[in-house]
Amino acid sequence: MSHSDASPSDPEPGRIARRDTAGDQSGWSRWFPGLRTLRGYHLSWLRHDLVAGLVLTTMLVPVGIAYAVASGVPGIYGLYATIVPLLAYALFGPSRILVLGPDSSLAAVILAVVLPLSGGDPQRAIALAAAMAIVSGAVCVLAGIARLGFVTELLSKPIRYGYMNGIALTVLISQVPKLFGFKIESEGPLRSLWEIVTAIMDGKTNWITFAVGAATLVIILLLKGHKRVPGILIAVVAATVAVAVLDLAANAGVSVLGSLPQGLPGFAIPWITRADIVPVLIGGCAVALVSFADTSVLSRVYAARTRTYVDPNQEMVGLGVANLAAGFFQGFAISSSSSRTPVAEAAGAKTQMTGVVGALAVALLLVLAPDLLRDLPNSALAAVVIASAIGLIEITDLRRIYRIQRWEFWLSIVCTVGVAVFGAIEGIGLAILIAVIEFLWDGWRPYSAVLGHAQGVKGFHDTQRYPDARLIPGLVLFRWDASLFFANAELFHDRVIDALAASPTPVRWLVIAAEPITSVDVTSADMLAELDETLRAAGIKLCVAEMKDPVKDKLKRFGLYTLLGETAFFPTVDDAVGSYLQSHSMGLAGWEGDGR
Repeated sequence: MSHSDASPSDPEPGRIARRDTAGDQSGWSRWFPGLRTLRGYHLSWLRHDLVAGLVLTTMLVPVGIAYAVASGVPGIYGLYATIVPLLAYALFGPSRILVLGPDSSLAAVILAVVLPLSGGDPQRAIALAAAMAIVSGAVCVLAGIARLGFVTELLSKPIRYGYMNGIALTVLISQVPKLFGFKIESEGPLRSLWEIVTAIMDGKTNWITFAVGAATLVIILLLKGHKRVPGILIAVVAATVAVAVLDLAANAGVSVLGSLPQGLPGFAIPWITRADIVPVLIGGCAVALVSFADTSVLSRVYAARTRTYVDPNQEMVGLGVANLAAGFFQGFAISSSSSRTPVAEAAGAKTQMTGVVGALAVALLLVLAPDLLRDLPNSALAAVVIASAIGLIEITDLRRIYRIQRWEFWLSIVCTVGVAVFGAIEGIGLAILIAVIEFLWDGWRPYSAVLGHAQGVKGFHDTQRYPDARLIPGLVLFRWDASLFFANAELFHDRVIDALAASPTPVRWLVIAAEPITSVDVTSADMLAELDETLRAAGIKLCVAEMKDPVKDKLKRFGLYTLLGETAFFPTVDDAVGSYLQSHSMGLAGWEGDGR
């Protein structure tokens, strides 16, 4: 251990941390970032991590309980889902200060599975939630080992905004009855919203409960902008003291948390019925997607801020192990926290030792003072969740997206409506489907162009952008701005035929400007062979320019390179044009010296 007070994540000024270090990434040590950190731990960091850990504890307790209740399980399990996962991530997680725990973004997903299957049985509810955590953890670990950390990048920013906004609305709706002091039985956000309105109009509201919850919410929102002020702690403590001093539980029927069981969580295998397997598997996979999408984004944010590199695959492994720990130690699925991580950072956290201190402090609370939160009102817990859900809602950047690309804005809205109407898991499935369609659409219907020579501009350019561009008689230069694959092969064929038919002079050569083409599959290769046969029958030679070597290697395997002939391939479009002019004795006059 060293005595330096330098930050563990600050590289030399003017330099960015290396992605991989041979000594650190070799063998088994690459799977245990916490051990590497411990080997280089500076004693001077301990004071910072201790203080930050104790400050973090003031948020871990009320937030953990609140998100447990929002997820459909008793509050104590929110603390169980905090202790062991924090310790697990400290060992397996690559991020220095990222804080994991129960999160509002997962509450709606967990509740969507737990609520209809548990039938109001708390033990069945925690078994279902724990099983989902195990599924989520296993998926994340396997994906991390398989180096699939890039998967969540397939979800575009508008789609992520859409499903998160939908989840935020779902969480808000689920907490409103607790804020007003009544219960509802409906399932689904829209039905719940209708029943909430009906209950309020029928006078079922407990206005004392509502006053406590609303006051808690106002305090949290007012203090939210002050990073060094523990707004949630202040609001929750104030609500708890008010209920205890005024005995509102007995005098006004305010629902409270009650005494927590004393002791620490033990290892337990969550047993579920055969009928529960499919919904738990689907829910666990949805949790894995949402949690890693959130964690990867937050991890990258703090990695950029500290100028360090965080391996996304190891991040997936760390998140997965933490979820496995939660599932086997009476917890439920967890994710990174965009509210607790900044608290740890502002309090001076240096390493994951902050999370270890927080976990131990929560454990001591359960062992030594389980009755401390006995008078904590449930409406205050609802206020904590509502405040967090409000923080999930993205409006500002959606306005920017609306201004610059409206179809992506409406994709986001469709995702939001899908989650709000059909539920969290179905909505996430819709978001994934839309993401796949969006991904395929760009390659399915790509842009293509006929190229000509524009006066005073080097090279050959799109004639639609340069209407005065000159076309070379008998030569069509055709550019395709995507990979060639089964979904767009016929479209490529049709656009080539259209370009040939639109040529003002009889065509002798067709040159495909292939630089944008990054791949060719069997279907498109067969299409090119058929196209070549058609062109040969019409007396037209098919040539290719600027094709990348890996794509050319595929053509060789498919037999196309031999079919077209080596002379049909040119390193540049200029070379292809020069060869055409020379082979047809047209000369270079008029094409040299004007910027080509």
